Amino acid sequence: MVRIPEEKGPRVRARELGLPLGRFKTGKFNAITDVEGVLVGHSTIIQGEGPLRPGFGPVRTGVTAILPNLGNIFMDRMSGGGFVLNGAGEVSGMTQLMEWGLIETPILLTNTMAVGAVSDGVARYLVQRYPGIGDEHDVIIPVVGECDDSWLNDISGRHVRQEHVLEAINTAASGPVREGNVGGGTGMVTCDFKGGIGTSSRKLPEALGGYTLGVLVMSNFGKMHNLRVGGLPVGEVLVEKFKNTPHRGKSYGSIIAVVATDAPLLSHQINRLCKRVGLGIGRVGSYAAHGSGEIVVGFSTANIIPRRTQKMVYKMKILLDQRLDPLYEAVMEATEEAILNAMCMAEPMTGVNDNYSPALPLDEVRRFVDACRPIFASVKKRPHQTSVPASKERPSDQDREGEVTVSSALPTKVRGAEGIPFPT
Repeated sequence: MVRIPEEKGPRVRARELGLPLGRFKTGKFNAITDVEGVLVGHSTIIQGEGPLRPGFGPVRTGVTAILPNLGNIFMDRMSGGGFVLNGAGEVSGMTQLMEWGLIETPILLTNTMAVGAVSDGVARYLVQRYPGIGDEHDVIIPVVGECDDSWLNDISGRHVRQEHVLEAINTAASGPVREGNVGGGTGMVTCDFKGGIGTSSRKLPEALGGYTLGVLVMSNFGKMHNLRVGGLPVGEVLVEKFKNTPHRGKSYGSIIAVVATDAPLLSHQINRLCKRVGLGIGRVGSYAAHGSGEIVVGFSTANIIPRRTQKMVYKMKILLDQRLDPLYEAVMEATEEAILNAMCMAEPMTGVNDNYSPALPLDEVRRFVDACRPIFASVKKRPHQTSVPASKERPSDQDREGEVTVSSALPTKVRGAEGIPFPT
């Protein structure tokens, strides 16, 4: 096996490479935790080296936990939804999520063979915290997503235990999120480079609602020749350089994405938002192969659906469907950047049977970006319009990227489902 010499410089996030990553600004941390009340924690398991001995290692895996509503999601539930682009993967609890349109447990990410152990760990955690589950309250089905990390990890050894689930949940916090070889992403590979956990966020201008949206991915998909970095065909260039480095061959891999937003969305709107995550995954180079699982879970923090109430109904804020387009664009941008952040922050890793996953060579990416920079510089940024009906007059709520305020942004004219304007 031929290994490319590893770069000595520090790993940095994709945005620091000068890549074109969309028009919307990021949140403070450029992470899913920019959505108020969302917490993220990890438990990373790295043990042993050398030949695979099932049950003994080497181990390269872990657990990542996403906690909505500051962790109090069981009693104060939120609107949720999801989307399956290709289903050669699993998110347990998703059947009920799609039926009820509610998130009521933390969302956990891990390897394929650990879904049962992680689901059991979450169930134990919630039962200890809420003893009435199964009696006073309904039973629960934890939301647990998985990807196959067997290229680097002793996956059949099932090394994830309850203590790892509790560590991920109990260490969940707001603020910056660790990326790359951490938590559920420890043993993951993306486009034949080291992948893992990545996250990004977008903050819409006040004229478009001022909403915050964040995406967290456990990225484990693709082949090198398909890789696109900021729209640039970097993978096609790197294939020749890494032609003598063995790659994961039997599995195309998968990706699980979690979307959070404070925009007031109903479940069907969250489902539609999750569909657009697939466009962001495609930007990086996925074609959702036969054996791949591209599964998305989403939730909105804007409305609380209480588990206990004496009321017959509850009131919800709902964003007009005509106002969804900026969120669609934002989630596509954030998904692309989250995947690239996972790759840019991941360190090279050697796992079972000395299988080796190189890190994305950032110096090569920088050279590629520098070569294309004159093209980027020649493109004049122009204000974009929101989806308003075509008319001879200039739309009054044109997106001027924050130059107008909410009070001066007039409502979009009433439109039919096909976007055809009609008088009121």
